[in-house]
Amino acid sequence: MEKWKVDYYNKIVADSFTQWPIKLKGRFVKLVELMEENGADLGMPHTRALGDGLFELRVKGKEGIGRAFFCYWTGKKITILSGYIKKTQKIPKGELKLAKDRLYEVKNYGI
Repeated sequence: MEKWKVDYYNKIVADSFTQWPIKLKGRFVKLVELMEENGADLGMPHTRALGDGLFELRVKGKEGIGRAFFCYWTGKKITILSGYIKKTQKIPKGELKLAKDRLYEVKNYGI
């Protein structure tokens, strides 16, 4: 069975996950590996659809909670658009806008 390919919006996004606390970063890597094996929809509590083709990868550990926004395409391709460490109950408006803007760019311009 062909694996899914996970890539990042850009190098800055990819590098941002190296700044996450060690256990959260490890959990993020494990979830990305699961997505490569099984596809983008891991179901709750790991992934959640936010609408219009935007999804959330939900990472939880003793050090806190991290979120990564992603989208996926035919041809088994997943693009991670952004990520952040969660500090409040709601998704910060700026983080959501950034992810939606990047989703628009990827959909319309293939960036």
